[in-house]
Amino acid sequence: MTSSAPAGPLLDPARLPARFDSVEALDAFLATPTQALVDDLAAVEGDLMVLGVAGKMGPTLARLAKNAAPGKRVIGVARFSDPAVRAQLEGWGIETLACDLLDRASVEALPRVPNIVFAAGHKFGSSDHQALTWAMNTHVPALVADTFRASRIVAFSTGNVYPLSPVGRPGASERMPPGPIGEYAQSCLGRERMFQYFGARHGTPGRLFRLNYAIDMRYGVLHDIAAKVHRGEAVDLAMGHVNVIWQGDANAQALRCLRHCTAPPTPINCTGPETIPVRWLVEQFACRFDVPVRTTGEEAPTALLSDTTEAARLFGYPVVPLGAMLDWVADWVQQGGPTLNKPTKFEVRDGRF
Repeated sequence: MTSSAPAGPLLDPARLPARFDSVEALDAFLATPTQALVDDLAAVEGDLMVLGVAGKMGPTLARLAKNAAPGKRVIGVARFSDPAVRAQLEGWGIETLACDLLDRASVEALPRVPNIVFAAGHKFGSSDHQALTWAMNTHVPALVADTFRASRIVAFSTGNVYPLSPVGRPGASERMPPGPIGEYAQSCLGRERMFQYFGARHGTPGRLFRLNYAIDMRYGVLHDIAAKVHRGEAVDLAMGHVNVIWQGDANAQALRCLRHCTAPPTPINCTGPETIPVRWLVEQFACRFDVPVRTTGEEAPTALLSDTTEAARLFGYPVVPLGAMLDWVADWVQQGGPTLNKPTKFEVRDGRF
């Protein structure tokens, strides 16, 4: 076991900020660890590599890991088509390696480290690029799982591998048989199967991190709804209920899963504890913006919902509550804060993303 003090202050759930004045302040908060994360990473031997570090969650996940365990090497791997992301990561003390994960030789040339967080994948616009979606979501995991057979691997997945659940009952637990709708969700189940196959073949410990939906001021279900309400647009109620979790909580749980791996890898759900009516979210944002409530359609009796009993047992409840997220997102949208322009398409029910 290794131990080290965190690089900076710890997150205090009793002293959350009232708002964020800049992207820099937001990123710094997202990368502030809890004592529980510090303790769990101290109990996990070895350095850490994040594959697909340049995505929505990767930069702050890598920074969070470095802040929680400054004595470990944290390596970020991506193609880095945007050089600014690479420079930002290096400024935070994270080593970077450029790599095309679709290329076997490039993957095999990566350093062998004991802990891998696999955050690569393809979703946005996947209906128009189905072959690439399958390659990124199944072929790349097979290459990684076979190459890093001696590592622990926590692989980001999605709650989309589940069928839609009846509203008013607990969402899908990890014991629910998969029922992916559409090629994106099917390819994500394929990702899981590759890690399970090679995990069983090589005895590789890991976890399949089924996430929906992470929230940041710049993207996510809450941002999508708030932006529409602010623009005076009607919000579709077809997917009438959602789960959400603060991105910092999701990243922390993913990193803490390194201490709770199984061989072969098993799934664990990650989201917030509330089943939230979309109509209620529209009303909340309309009240904050002082604009009329505008909706279209009716709530279906089923929705994409997950049961997080197991995550709560291992990690406790998320640090950031729903009320804080609502206030932060409303303020960010109202002040014209930057966005990633990556809609979640949470309202889609046929799996065509």
